[in-house]
Amino acid sequence: MKPQEISRLRASFQKIGPLAEPATALFYARLFELDPGLRELFRGDLGVQGRQLLQMLVMAVNGIERIDALAPAARRLGLNQASHHLRGSHYDAVGEALLGSLAKGLGADFTQETRAVWGKTYWLLAETMKAGARDGAAKLNRAAA
Repeated sequence: MKPQEISRLRASFQKIGPLAEPATALFYARLFELDPGLRELFRGDLGVQGRQLLQMLVMAVNGIERIDALAPAARRLGLNQASHHLRGSHYDAVGEALLGSLAKGLGADFTQETRAVWGKTYWLLAETMKAGARDGAAKLNRAAA
C-alpha cells in the first residue's frame, strides 16, 4: 500500500475512535440486514464481538505496511472460523457492512479515496482469512474421514 493510502487509512480510523461502540452497533445492524442468516453465527455478546472487531481493525491499521507480518494472524482467524462454515458471500456482506458503517460514522470525511483504501485493506485481510478458512475446512474434512 502506498504511504498516502496508509496515512488516509490511519487518519480516518482515528476519527472513528470516539464513535467505536456506536460504529460496531451500526456494523452488526447492517450486517444482519444484508445477510440475516449470519445472526446465528454471532451467538455471544455483540458488545464483546464488537470489541474484537475493533481489535482486528486496530491490528490491520497498525500493521498494514507490514502485511507479511499481519498475514499469519489473519490466516489464523480464518482457520478458527472454518467451523462456522463461512462462505464467500459472508465475507462480501462483512465488507459491505464495514464500508457502510464507516460511511455513516465518518460522514463527509468518507470520501471516495477513503472508501477505496478501506476496501483495499478489508479485501487484503478477507482474502487471507479465506485462505485460512480453506485450510481449516480441509483439516476438518480430514479429521472427519
